[in-house]
Amino acid sequence: MTNKNSKGLGRGIEALFKDNDVNNDDEAVVDLDLTKISPNPYQPRKKFDQKALDDLTKSIEESGVFQPIIVRHDTDKNRYQIIAGERRFRASKAAAKTKIPAIVRDATEEQMMEIAVMENLQREDLNPLEEAQAYDTLMTKLNLTQAQVSERLGKSRPYIANYLRLLGLPQPVKEMLQRKQLSMGQARALLSVKEKSQLLSLAAKAKDETLTVRQLEKLIAKANKSNSTKNKRPTKRTKSPYIKESEDQLQDKFGTKVLINETNTKAGKGQIQIDYMSTDDLNRILDLLDIHLD
Repeated sequence: MTNKNSKGLGRGIEALFKDNDVNNDDEAVVDLDLTKISPNPYQPRKKFDQKALDDLTKSIEESGVFQPIIVRHDTDKNRYQIIAGERRFRASKAAAKTKIPAIVRDATEEQMMEIAVMENLQREDLNPLEEAQAYDTLMTKLNLTQAQVSERLGKSRPYIANYLRLLGLPQPVKEMLQRKQLSMGQARALLSVKEKSQLLSLAAKAKDETLTVRQLEKLIAKANKSNSTKNKRPTKRTKSPYIKESEDQLQDKFGTKVLINETNTKAGKGQIQIDYMSTDDLNRILDLLDIHLD
């Protein structure tokens, strides 16, 4: 049985080409000029580990490139675009090489994008934001739902949803996460901050004081309770234990704030309010409700 929450996809790049119906019969390795090759525009990796890149550069200087990169021919510009192997391409340039062994494959724009994203998702060193952006790219560019991405990658829907929610964080907090000043667990905890004006200060406190996830969660709970008390309006009617319990269960299910407002207790009428932080968070909630919009 496949572990849907594992980091690696357990699939090689050749399996991805097979899935995408890319014809790789009778192909040969050719030496291409580095000046005629461009990076993949759908590359989810924004930063490359410099030490690892330096080590690869040194290896290529001494022994050359053992595994050819994979490219597609951009006939409009008479150039080649990388599908897989950008690290080898960068290291070869750093090693002052003029050519690189490559396999040229006939792939569409859509195939190139999906293969590049999915191949990178197999790596262990993508940061959480890069991984989240990769899932978002598959959904937006290929018009896939979270359920379809989950099925293709062999990961659970909650796993995908938790990463996509990170994209709703303020940019300064995203940068802390990208620099590894915050952990994935801390970033997820910050998503539960009700007063968004406090989010950045809580993130900075977690970074500066190296708080554990549990310590940060307690701090957030305290801040949320304090804000709830300040903003609470006097009311003659308190919610029944049944309504409160229903709110708690709905909040656990949707992973966000849920309010049940009784507009007419005699008639049994009311409203259910479900908060969401971003379009991705709304899509996550719609998936939980099994609502798929065309």
